[in-house]
Formats: sequence, C-alpha cells, structure tokens
Amino acid sequence: MSERFLIIGPDNPSATILLAHGAGAPMDSKSMTATAEALAAIGFRVARFEFAYMAARRTSDARKPPPMAETLIPEYREAIRALASAGPLVIGGKSMGGRVASMVADELFEKRVICGLLCLGYPFHPPGKPQQLRTAHLKNLLTPTLICQGTRDEFGTREEVSTYPLSPAISVLWLEDGDHDLAPRKKISGFSVADHLITMAARAKAWADENCAK
Repeated sequence: MSERFLIIGPDNPSATILLAHGAGAPMDSKSMTATAEALAAIGFRVARFEFAYMAARRTSDARKPPPMAETLIPEYREAIRALASAGPLVIGGKSMGGRVASMVADELFEKRVICGLLCLGYPFHPPGKPQQLRTAHLKNLLTPTLICQGTRDEFGTREEVSTYPLSPAISVLWLEDGDHDLAPRKKISGFSVADHLITMAARAKAWADENCAK
C-alpha cells in the first residue's frame, strides 16, 4: 500500500483502472478488494484511492457523513494527476466513486487523458427514492462507459434502469440477483459473488480491449 494508492496487477498492463470507493466503505473494504483482485487477475493494473473524508476516519473517532458527490470532483481530478499512469487509463469506482468519476469523464476523455469509465453499482437514485434520479449527465455522455449492476440493486434495478434515457456510449452488464455489491443470493440465483466478479472482469477486459487499445 503506497501512501495514497492501493495498487495491484501487472507492471505492463493492457490498461490501468483507477477506482474510488463508495460513500460508506473504504478502499480496502472486502467488496473493493475482491473487485480489484478480480480485475487484476485478468490483466488490469488496478489503483484504489480514498477521498479525504474517508481517509480521515482512519485516524479519528469522528464519523462524518460523506460530502455531496459534486464536492469530491477536485479530489478525483487530483488523484488522476497523482497516479501519473502510463498507457491507457480507465477511471471509475464503486457506487458514489463511480458517480464522481462520471462527472469528470467527458472532459478527460476529450483531452485523451482517459479511454473509458467503469462504474460498479451505479447509484441511479437513493434507496427508496426512485424519483430522485442521478442520471441527467448520463443522457449525453460521450465517454465509453461500462456499468456493472446487480438486477436487484436498490440504487437502480434492471426494471428501473430500462426506463432511463442513457447515452449510447453506455453499456450495462446485468448480474443476475446481484445487490449493490454485485452479490447474489446463491440459493436463489445459483451464482456466487466470485462467479459474478469473474463475469464482471471478463466483460471489462473485452470492453477495454475494444475502447482502450494501446
């Protein structure tokens, strides 16, 4: 673990993926770690980082709520600069982290700083509040985007998302019975978390090969 990033994967990857965490769990949470390991196993270099409010929780007993996603945009931009990655770069994250990345993606894609956006469990709306959509900027998104979403994600189910006007640049991988962490109920679906992460990583690799060729 570097001072700022958790990095795993090969030294000469097909692409590097920069991932930010969700609103409530750190970059080394069980879900983030399993996701990073699955992506690294298929050939990506994966760098995880934390926003300042989450990093502060490691040294303080105070548990401040996450700030508004929009206020984290400068921190995401700074993380990209600090990573100084060589080769193709994909940005994204888990839930809120992916949402913040989606807000800066187009400006970076137009400058050829990044080649794509990967969102894991995109928070289309707050749980129980389907009318509070967070999709306005996704209608005209230009950046090649892959959203990996569980079909029963309380932040946006398959049925709900099918009604949203999303940019043609966005592809959605639906993982059967997955929740917000992409985790299915094995007795109901027949799939395990590991199964879904393998599927997610394979799809991400094929998608990146198409959009991020060196």
